[in-house]
Amino acid sequence: MNGKKQNYDSGCPIAFALDIFGDQWTLLIIRDMALKGARTYGELLEGWEGISTNILAQRLRHLEEKGLITKRRDQENWRSFVYELTPKGRDLGPVLAEIILWSGKYNSADHAMKETLDKVRADRGGFEESIAKGEVP
Repeated sequence: MNGKKQNYDSGCPIAFALDIFGDQWTLLIIRDMALKGARTYGELLEGWEGISTNILAQRLRHLEEKGLITKRRDQENWRSFVYELTPKGRDLGPVLAEIILWSGKYNSADHAMKETLDKVRADRGGFEESIAKGEVP
């Protein structure tokens, strides 16, 4: 740990997960990286929900500290960085699939990700495998 006390330290697996991605933005950033192939700060900033710049920077630092993403200089533009999911981050593929299926079942609103929902319903294993490989499903 980096000297900060965890928000949840009961030893409960759900509490552990909430410490990593228990806010409204973290899973959305992971979603954009895993499902939309977002790799730069600018691409992540363009997400559907309109995250603010300071929150995005804070959540990216958090995800890097927790080992879910890596950050490296962009080879083509040395002023920019490229973010990628680590194997630990890609292991959230089944979680994303389950959330997508659950939401598809209970959310009566128009689905912004209908195509993704259909992919998960048709081939959940293939969807999860694509994310595990670092590919956009």
